[in-house]
Amino acid sequence: SFAGFRVVNQLSVMFMNPLQGFGSHSVEAQHCVWYGECGESVKVPGKKYNCKYTGSPIPLQSEGYDLLTELCPGYDYGNRSLCCNVDQLRTLKGSLQLPLQFLSRCPACFFNLMNLFCELTCSPHQSQFMNATKVDNINVLEVQYYIGQTFSNAMYNACRDVQAPSSNVKALSLLCGKDAKDCNATNWIQYMFNIENGQTPFPIIPIFSDVPVSGYTPMNNKTYACTEGLEDGSGPCSCQDCTKACGPKPVPPPLPPPWTILGIDAMTVIMWISYIAFLLIFIGAVLGAWCYRKRTIMSEYGPILDSNNPLSLNSDNPDQVNASCCETLGERFENVLRLIFSSWGSFCVRHPSVVLLGSLILVVASSGGLVYMRITTDPVDLWSAPTSQARQEKDYFDSHFGPFFRTVQLIITSPLQINFTYSPYFGGSDVPFGAVLDKDILHQVLDLQLDIEGLVATYEGQNVTLKDLCLAPLAPYNNNCTILSVLNYFQNSHAVLDHSIGDDFFVYADFHSHFLYCVSAPASLNDTTLLHDPCLGTFGGPVFPWLALGGYDETNYNNATALVITFPLNNYLNDTVKLGKALAWEKEFISFMKNYKNPNLTVAFSAERSIEDELDRESNSDIRTIVISYAIMFIYISLALGHIHSFNRVDSKISLGIAGILIVLSSVASSLGIFSYFGIPLTLIVIEVIPFLVLAVGVDNIFIIVQTYQRDERMPQEELHQQIGRILGDVAPSMFLSSFSETVAFFLGALSNMPAVRTFSLFAGLAVFIDFLLQISCFVSLLGLDAKRQEGNRLDIICCVKLPEGQEAKTESFLFRFFKKVYAPFILKEWVRPIIVMFVGMLSFSIAVVNKVEIGLDQKLSMPDDSYVLDYFKNLTEYLHTGAPVYFVVEDGLNYSSPEGQNVVCGGVGCNNNSLVQQVYAASLISNYTTIAFTPSSWLDDYFDWVKPQSTCCRYYNNTGTFCNASVVNSSCVHCRPMTPSGKQRPEGDDFMRFLPMFLSDNPNVKCGKGGHAAYATAVDLHPNNTGVGATYFMTYHTILKESPDYIDALKMARILAENISQGCSLIYIFLLCSVFYVFYEQYLTIAYDTALNLSVSLASIFVVTTVLLGFELWSAVIVSLTIAMILVNMFGVMWLWNISLNAVSLVNLVMCCGISVEFCSHIVRAFSISVKKNRVERAEEALEVNTFFGITLTKFGGILILALSKSQIFQVFYFRMYLAIVLLGATHGLIFLPVLLSYIGPTVNKAKVFAANQRYAGTERERLLNY
Repeated sequence: SFAGFRVVNQLSVMFMNPLQGFGSHSVEAQHCVWYGECGESVKVPGKKYNCKYTGSPIPLQSEGYDLLTELCPGYDYGNRSLCCNVDQLRTLKGSLQLPLQFLSRCPACFFNLMNLFCELTCSPHQSQFMNATKVDNINVLEVQYYIGQTFSNAMYNACRDVQAPSSNVKALSLLCGKDAKDCNATNWIQYMFNIENGQTPFPIIPIFSDVPVSGYTPMNNKTYACTEGLEDGSGPCSCQDCTKACGPKPVPPPLPPPWTILGIDAMTVIMWISYIAFLLIFIGAVLGAWCYRKRTIMSEYGPILDSNNPLSLNSDNPDQVNASCCETLGERFENVLRLIFSSWGSFCVRHPSVVLLGSLILVVASSGGLVYMRITTDPVDLWSAPTSQARQEKDYFDSHFGPFFRTVQLIITSPLQINFTYSPYFGGSDVPFGAVLDKDILHQVLDLQLDIEGLVATYEGQNVTLKDLCLAPLAPYNNNCTILSVLNYFQNSHAVLDHSIGDDFFVYADFHSHFLYCVSAPASLNDTTLLHDPCLGTFGGPVFPWLALGGYDETNYNNATALVITFPLNNYLNDTVKLGKALAWEKEFISFMKNYKNPNLTVAFSAERSIEDELDRESNSDIRTIVISYAIMFIYISLALGHIHSFNRVDSKISLGIAGILIVLSSVASSLGIFSYFGIPLTLIVIEVIPFLVLAVGVDNIFIIVQTYQRDERMPQEELHQQIGRILGDVAPSMFLSSFSETVAFFLGALSNMPAVRTFSLFAGLAVFIDFLLQISCFVSLLGLDAKRQEGNRLDIICCVKLPEGQEAKTESFLFRFFKKVYAPFILKEWVRPIIVMFVGMLSFSIAVVNKVEIGLDQKLSMPDDSYVLDYFKNLTEYLHTGAPVYFVVEDGLNYSSPEGQNVVCGGVGCNNNSLVQQVYAASLISNYTTIAFTPSSWLDDYFDWVKPQSTCCRYYNNTGTFCNASVVNSSCVHCRPMTPSGKQRPEGDDFMRFLPMFLSDNPNVKCGKGGHAAYATAVDLHPNNTGVGATYFMTYHTILKESPDYIDALKMARILAENISQGCSLIYIFLLCSVFYVFYEQYLTIAYDTALNLSVSLASIFVVTTVLLGFELWSAVIVSLTIAMILVNMFGVMWLWNISLNAVSLVNLVMCCGISVEFCSHIVRAFSISVKKNRVERAEEALEVNTFFGITLTKFGGILILALSKSQIFQVFYFRMYLAIVLLGATHGLIFLPVLLSYIGPTVNKAKVFAANQRYAGTERERLLNY
């Protein structure tokens, strides 16, 4: 989604097909074929023919000596007798300006090219290799130029790799009339000499041969290879401009082979072996135990006489128990908790008004912070920590170069099947064209583009148009907006699109030929067809075909099946008014596009604000789904708490259920309010997930309290407040265990660097703990009031209505009786308990696939099902051929005025082989591995070419010292640097800073294509008063990135490259890397580690808290932690099966799963640990009576199913699927696996706790039941 504004730094590449050629007719050897300039060219106005002259060479006038030395130093000897005069030398210099600017990076290349033209223009031996085939009275109208094939090939080979830094392409793409890969020695020279290029005043026909032809000896002068230095001291070309100077092409390291055993995935094999080993051991242990029991004959008095039985009547001293130190400590700790909670429960029932009023005041005070609540919707703040590397790099980039541009983009396809073939008139193979390049379709697309340009939005009463916002790189000289569209090849004009040359019978040139030329030379000011229309965009920059077309193969742009139109808009960091205007215009654009209809066009579109808008709309549309989900859970809770047999019963608990729900919501509101006081912003994840979590935990505790009360018998002489206090003393330690474990786990989860996880953990930890506090205070008081209502025989809700007195026997609910009488005995039968092997099998499978869970977040999932952005994402993946831009940033501190500082960065002659530009260039050679697609644009290399004294680019007024543009004709304009050996060197010291601001303010034009204003105005951050260079960037592109793994890999490879550059360039002060998507995908580089750390810390905290709160029963804590760990690992198995990727959203759910799993496990383990039954099976059976099926399982199940109806795909995947998995895995482990595991290897009974229980219940009905 980043392809739109990726070219803003390439806008300066302007090309005027260079070279004015010159010609002659053949005469005898050692004579000229022309001399001087005569009449004006008929075909190319403004250009002149050379004068016919067949005499001997003439000595050059003295005013031409400097020019000759500059252009053709090989002729600067003797009396300088030549076949050209000063006017011809001046014309030659002017014609060579653009080749000079683009090819002089490689001295050998430019020397050979100058040789070609010096021989043509001035050679005293012209008649040996030139034949004037057409002349008139005074003018030479056409010549043949015999050129050695060896010379041609050598010249081409020296120039073929030279780069054009500002455009990320090879220079020959701009100088050959076609893409560099299609250019060769022959067609390059033919193009330069072709009158159709609009620059050559008359035809020059090159004839290539290494042997004499028709009496002519081809020009075959000495050439230099790009690896050779010149006699004037110029060094060999750089690796970037000369592949042969690079040595062998870098080879990417081989991909690590997959970890296999016997050709099968190693983890799968290991887990199969482990599982089979477990099965064998388990079966052996079960059979061994069975055989042992069969051989043991037990006395019928064994249970009575067995002094090891904690309930044995035969113990030595009934007043003491042989308990270990840990058991005693655990019992005392348990007793302290029981006494505290019992006293507190009794107080709450006796003083409900004090408790309720105090709780209400605290809740209101805490919730008051909601007035300061801020919701974060900015994706950068949601997914990237302020301290993360990518975020710091982005902030640095924004503060020095301005924020990334805003993008408005259309991807246009056509449902029409009208493929057609174009047959060039002047020969050549037929060219197939796709439907989107049909002229009628292009006219309709142009209408759409012009309509968008004309959109007017309103912001605070002011009209806002595209021109107010768009990127105009050449402003104020050219205020046209940058529009990256294939229609810019036709100047965004219907008339130019319809322009054709032909007669009544044939079309010689039309939009087909112009299109084919422009995709080869997008920066051309004049195509070589008969149209002579410019390709350069109206905004002054090229539109590269790989940005404006999609769905083509390789570089066959004519096969494109999609048109891409991109409007880059300026972005604003701290200007809310300008940002508001941009948002208003984008809103108008989106509204226009939603209503746009054209049967011939299918348009997918997106604006910078689209994703955030759709996220907001999604949140609002899902409110209904969430409300229904919670309503179902609320209704179930309200009805399930009571035993409703008829509507006139008083034992319903609807009002109590509603109160419990209000307590849950109050705890959530309090948590949000408290953190809002501290200025911590909320996220949508917090709002959507935390009520679900707290409801899960809170409902479970409510059910435990109420159902324990409903099943309890009041003791003799025991008052209501004492009974509820006693019940709270029994159950509150278990509630405290689960809630405190979850709170600690969540708060430790807040140590995460991921903002979404950290925020969720903070809010969740506090909400869970507040919920617990309200439940043991508010809810207990309300339970006491409800019990008094029930004892007073008053109706629920309408408590003022009192029914006639009647004896109501306590009854147990159907589900409770089912679990107690049927389910628990069944699941713990001898032949059923081996079901545990299924859970181990699930665990083994999950471990085997845990490393196969995909990392990332498919951006399509974040959008609603009916979002227009989904079509855009789909087309983006299907059609686009370029990736996001990447900026290599050198922080302030490098001295660019020194050769050492220049050499560690630049990519031209004399630069270090491991310089920044060279290393990025080398990486682009293996783009399939590095994901770096092109050579970087380098302001420094272009500046060196711009400032050369041979170039007309760098000039200033000698009377004022101000910059003089190359297009200005004024005698007071002088070259910046002298034509001396030192002047030809790179600028250093004061010279470097003197001319750099001029370069950065110079707009490219027909005489100087290297002006840096468009391409580099934002790339160089100058110090105040232009005293030095601060931070700078060098931009290139990633290869096409389609899925999350592609983006993650691109970031990873770019970081490796950046690290290599930093190590290789010791002078670079600080090296940064920046791309628009890095802040979103950086989290995935470490998410596996973050997940493991978060869940491990949470598990460790649960283990510690459980150990302490279970009375230092280490083995019980191990079993709780083991079960929770199994649930978490199984969650990864479900994620792999259900295609749920690992990202911040799923990590939040896993952290929540860790917390909810405590609810499924801790209550049962605690009930088992305090049970005084005689063996593990019976203790497990009793522990199952305190199960979570009533509370968390049934409550959540109904609510989760509704989430499947959500329009939001992220809800369906990350909430419905994961929540369902959490509840099902938690329930099965808590209700099946855990009781069975406890029946096998549960902790032994705590003798101190049993003794204390016997003492506590001595003389009561409970004692009779215990001893029964």
